[in-house]
Amino acid sequence: MQYTQLGETGINISKICVGCMSFGKPGTMHDWTLDEEGTDTVVAHALDLGITFFDTANDYSAGTSEDYLGKALRRHTGRDQVVIASKVYFK
Repeated sequence: MQYTQLGETGINISKICVGCMSFGKPGTMHDWTLDEEGTDTVVAHALDLGITFFDTANDYSAGTSEDYLGKALRRHTGRDQVVIASKVYFK
């Protein structure tokens, strides 16, 4: 995995970011989203590949994207090992 510095923060992140709009309770936003187990599988694989950057939003699948991502990260890594970008605009 290749890494880059996030602006001038001194924080290194993977050049690949996992977009988390596909995570969350199916039917709350889209029918094709991954449930909690599917999210856990994808997040674990991403971490195994060295991905440390995840992007979500408070409105993705009525907030369940953030919930599922947080639970998966808690199971597989330390919070200080990843960067989560989130948008807080909707609802």
